[in-house]
Amino acid sequence: MAICDWPAEQRPREKLLNSGAQSLSDAELLAIFLRVGCAGLDAVSLAQHLLAQFGSLRAVLAADHQQFCAEKGLGSAKFAQLHASIEMSRRYLLADISENSVLDSAESAKNYLSMELSHQQREVFAILLLDNQHRVLQFAPLFFGTIDAASVYPRVVVQRVLEKNAAAVIFAHNHPSGVAEPSLADKQITTKLIKALALIDVRVLDHVVVGCGETMSFAERGWI
Repeated sequence: MAICDWPAEQRPREKLLNSGAQSLSDAELLAIFLRVGCAGLDAVSLAQHLLAQFGSLRAVLAADHQQFCAEKGLGSAKFAQLHASIEMSRRYLLADISENSVLDSAESAKNYLSMELSHQQREVFAILLLDNQHRVLQFAPLFFGTIDAASVYPRVVVQRVLEKNAAAVIFAHNHPSGVAEPSLADKQITTKLIKALALIDVRVLDHVVVGCGETMSFAERGWI
């Protein structure tokens, strides 16, 4: 039976219009994005198939071009449309935390950094540069790939801090595995950078680790 033949209250689009997007399941949300199914599958069934294949909605959204297009019912046009949608959402959520915005709590910093880093498929180490009023000067990704104490260079961090004349910084990096628990290397990096920035009288306010749907703050654990 085609979706248009379903009772109105069961159709994903009508459910969204009547009850809001939050009332929809992952499959229903994905079905609205897909718009149509493929041979033998309506849009909801195709969405359920994709969720089963990838394991989760997040995994569908994080799939690379080749992985995405290998599944039936998908292709380059859908991939481009999906990533345009993701980027629009990211920009919308970040609109209120732009340059010159004040980060006045650990929670606001975590939310900002989660939006910047949670979609990354490789590990990224970044610094959030702040003035003495904790206004955002710049979000600066600096190191990429496998992050350990040997691959993060204090001189690069110090150079960027001096360029922006920052008074304080927050370190951040993501764990693409999804687990936000910091490693021993994460703690070693933090200690090394705190010592380097102390030499130029710049405060380190926090180090935020971004995982899948969770963040961890060194400051909230009393480690900074």
